[in-house]
Amino acid sequence: MSTSRVDHVGSLLRPAALKETFLRHAGGQADADELKAAQDAAIRAVIAAQQRHGLPVVTDGEFRRLNWQVSFSEVEGWDLWAGSWRSFLQHPENRGAHERPMSKGDDAVVSYRAPATARLRLLRSFPMQEYRFARGVATRPVKVTLMGPDRVAQMCDLERSRAVYADSDAFLADVVRIQRQMVEELVAAGCDYVQLDEPSYTGYVDPPTLERMRASGADPLKRLDRAIAADNAVIAGLEGRATFGVHICRGNRASMWHREGPYDAIAERLFTGLAFDRLLLEYDTERAGGFEPLRFVPKGKIVVLGLITTKTGRVETVDELARRIDQASRFVPLDQLALSPQCGFASGIAGNLLTEDEQWRKLDVMLETARKVWQ
Repeated sequence: MSTSRVDHVGSLLRPAALKETFLRHAGGQADADELKAAQDAAIRAVIAAQQRHGLPVVTDGEFRRLNWQVSFSEVEGWDLWAGSWRSFLQHPENRGAHERPMSKGDDAVVSYRAPATARLRLLRSFPMQEYRFARGVATRPVKVTLMGPDRVAQMCDLERSRAVYADSDAFLADVVRIQRQMVEELVAAGCDYVQLDEPSYTGYVDPPTLERMRASGADPLKRLDRAIAADNAVIAGLEGRATFGVHICRGNRASMWHREGPYDAIAERLFTGLAFDRLLLEYDTERAGGFEPLRFVPKGKIVVLGLITTKTGRVETVDELARRIDQASRFVPLDQLALSPQCGFASGIAGNLLTEDEQWRKLDVMLETARKVWQ
């Protein structure tokens, strides 16, 4: 798995019937058993579709999640979703009831920030529940995704958590401990591929985000180093027992984006510091800058180029993708490159503004390009 030439970030567009069942469940018209049955059926179908299209590794499409952040739920002492499940589902944006432009979006961290009420303790691993079902269905390797620890820490309302956690370092340490437990359990169960999703890293190149950090008295480089150390701690000692990837995101809610800025300023620190097999980098627009920073990627790591956009329905061509891979190979050897969409197709239940047919056509073009470039 660690050298596979294709990948996808994890989430796939939910079918209409599944979204409708989520909504009926939120409104009290469908019970938990009915929702689970709908999820099970949709996951069986989407795994079968991935295998039919020829994807070498599959996911459950994140079909049990309202959005990607649910991976860090069922944790005692910090209920990010308390009182918000129904409002989240019933909001027009998450119903997909109206269209939105592909524009810069608001920071979701602000919308979903919650205080810690007690020391964090894992009640039940949501990703493990996802993995067990997917493993029982799939005939190919399975990938599971988790929200990275730095992003989790950003979502804690520290001012209202002082009675439990003195500072952000203390909260982050417990987040790492819990996520380490989740990953250890996944690896012990035979999970083939574990991916951390870390949109926080692009904050260290995005000018408005950097300005806010400095205005608050924070040192961005120290925060970056802390984030890298936290991610590495989640997988320390587990290397070689599964494939580990980290996805560096620029925002993906409802085809909107959140951050911009080239990787240059953090590339050496980030690419040499992260102890992961695969670095999934967004490169679908000029907001990411050029490929020059890839020269800092150490030997042995795979750079998964997110050249295929999940934000629009335009299907890329094999020739344009192959040309961009060739450009990237001037800075990192071709045998250290792979290809993927830049992010998931549905980081939230509503999904991005494209059709399921366009989603599958994009994945087919990805596979065709990989065959042309590497075989």
